[in-house]
Amino acid sequence: MRVLLATDGSEYSEAAALEMARLGLPAGTQVSVVFVAETPQYGVTTSPYPVPLNLTELEAAQRERGNVAVARAREILEAGAVKNQITVTTKVVSGAPKQSILAEAEQLGADLIVVGACGHGRIERFFIGSVAQAVAMHAKCSVQIARKKES
Repeated sequence: MRVLLATDGSEYSEAAALEMARLGLPAGTQVSVVFVAETPQYGVTTSPYPVPLNLTELEAAQRERGNVAVARAREILEAGAVKNQITVTTKVVSGAPKQSILAEAEQLGADLIVVGACGHGRIERFFIGSVAQAVAMHAKCSVQIARKKES
């Protein structure tokens, strides 16, 4: 079985990793943890005048955030892998999250995609969209959307 776990380093992605660690995945399952480093296409500023941004620095910061996120997810999964005997790989890619997750799943030949639901309300979903919703609608395999349990 091949599983793609998409993470953005948030508490919602961590909840998805924790849920996966509790799943009874079959021995030999390959889990690929993916973080998509998304950088702005244009400089964003509160100044009325354009301020050039160093996109290289922004991308490097996103990649570093991604390395931390995939390492944390790997740690969670490997803690549960002792009994499940799964293999975990990590990857940080650049691009738009919705399309990149689907492309990575396709390349992996994923049987399952696991994403965390960040709990946006209707208005936020309308304006910014939902990565989990887009992945669930367009994936060619099953998708599990994990929710963070409130304490």
